[in-house]
Amino acid sequence: MHVRSFQLSDVSPVTELLQAALSEECFENTIEPLSRQLSWDSNLIVVAEEEGEIVGALIGTIERNYGCYFRIAVHPDYRRRGIGRSLVSAMENRFQARKVNGIYVVGDEHNEAALPLYEAMGYGENQIFKSVRKLSIVG
Repeated sequence: MHVRSFQLSDVSPVTELLQAALSEECFENTIEPLSRQLSWDSNLIVVAEEEGEIVGALIGTIERNYGCYFRIAVHPDYRRRGIGRSLVSAMENRFQARKVNGIYVVGDEHNEAALPLYEAMGYGENQIFKSVRKLSIVG
């Protein structure tokens, strides 16, 4: 498995991944922020590839110099293989390289299933950002 930056050629595969990995409502609530983040800073979107196929993606953003994990998606056929952990680690490194003041997890109802992953990686309750509507990428 290889984690890398999002590339323009990834638009279709990532869209398909999001449709497969997220609920319909979550997908609809993710596409517009993905588009905004792509136009602002595509380096804060990472993908995981396995044998040339995109099997995971993480959308991050920086808001008022705080890094935020907005949405993580791993294809259902590839879950429980460390892909989510690799995506979070890659994004965490990007946030640290940019010297953010702190890192938060967006804690909306769509991220609840991923919270155990973040908690296992050391992100506690005090790092869950509940007010999603205030994020610029959400609009």
